[in-house]
Amino acid sequence: MDSGDSASRKELERQEYPIARHPEFRYRTEFQSHEPEFDYLKSLEIEEKINKIKWCQTANNALFLLSTNDKTIKYWKVQEKKVKQVSVMNSNTSRSSDNGSTSSMGTNSCTALLPNGGCSEKLYSPNNNVSFPPGGCTSLRLPVVVTGQDLNHVPRCRRVYAHAHDYHINSISNNSDGETFISADDLRINLWNLEISNQSFNIVDVKPANMEDLTEVITCAEFHPTHCNTLAYSSSKGTIRLIDMRQSALCDNHAKLFEEHDAPGSRSFFTEIIASVSDIKFARDGRHILSRDFMTLKLWDLNMDSRPVATFQVHEYLRPKLCDLYENDSIFDKFECCLSGDGLRVATGSYSNLFRIFGCAPGSAEASTLEASRNPMRRQVSNPARPTRTLTSLARTVRRGGENTSVDANGISYDLSTKLLHLAWHPTENSIACAAANSLYMYYA
Repeated sequence: MDSGDSASRKELERQEYPIARHPEFRYRTEFQSHEPEFDYLKSLEIEEKINKIKWCQTANNALFLLSTNDKTIKYWKVQEKKVKQVSVMNSNTSRSSDNGSTSSMGTNSCTALLPNGGCSEKLYSPNNNVSFPPGGCTSLRLPVVVTGQDLNHVPRCRRVYAHAHDYHINSISNNSDGETFISADDLRINLWNLEISNQSFNIVDVKPANMEDLTEVITCAEFHPTHCNTLAYSSSKGTIRLIDMRQSALCDNHAKLFEEHDAPGSRSFFTEIIASVSDIKFARDGRHILSRDFMTLKLWDLNMDSRPVATFQVHEYLRPKLCDLYENDSIFDKFECCLSGDGLRVATGSYSNLFRIFGCAPGSAEASTLEASRNPMRRQVSNPARPTRTLTSLARTVRRGGENTSVDANGISYDLSTKLLHLAWHPTENSIACAAANSLYMYYA
């Protein structure tokens, strides 16, 4: 498992199975992935903050992964290596201390005798920590490198893919062929070969000739888990397009368009904003696509593009607060989503460090709300029945709402400053990882 933080450090943790009850994690290693940069041509400062991390196929017991910030993608190899140390030196590093003074072989510095009878202290005593016997060394012995039993995780950047995006990179995705990957920004999707860092191919370009005609941007892109020629990308208008790279070099025309039309008369100022898709994920079987917009999770069947097969309400209690969310820019938060390995459950995050898990099997009514904390059951949110309104309770509700805007009319509290944007489900085990603020929580059922 990997995680990236705002300091662009990457931390790896290894899963251990000492007992059959639940998996255990221990710290493995961390390293600096990106550094702050400055684009002098555009006078643009590039943050080191990591936007996406993707695992690649492993080889020779080494871990491979892709990481990206706003402009630069890096291909990393993390491998265990035994620690090597230099030993058997000519020098004598033994020291004896007497009243704070340091001595070696009875003297503070040794004198090397030269053929002309002179002496040189600089030649044999570059510092006070190394000493040689008087008269010099009788024989020269080369240092010996000894390999110990301790293992150290050594990260190495194998490739750097840069200068291919004019806009901020919002997603990267590995191909099932193990050789290529895609990177997407607001207007373009590029195809890369893992072994070639100085060349990429533009396969999707939605930039109009006149930028005033721009109506939507790309928000996320994902390769199909098994078909290396198929990928999907979402837009700010709430649509998902499925494209086949075998049709043409530039995939301007989509193979399928997944879109749910609004009911007549239901549109408002916020309709298009909350319809923007922030994340999409393919199920492992490749049959379904899970999408997340601001208010809902939607599960799509690739064989039915007219409407989703299931829609899950994430935080419907915030709908009356859309105006407040717009004022403080919370309505533009990008929440991720994930599916379990068996495809029977889906999950996504919300505010107050809450995340929701839904059952998506036919006939399932499972819906759980947990908090990313040491006690995940501490703040379960339910949808209580609307309380009976009396003049007293109505006055109390209005007064409470005026003092604290994070409590809705039903008494459900929420904190917009704490949000759970990132989470991931283990591909085979029934465990889920959630990132909240600067902490990472793992849950196992």
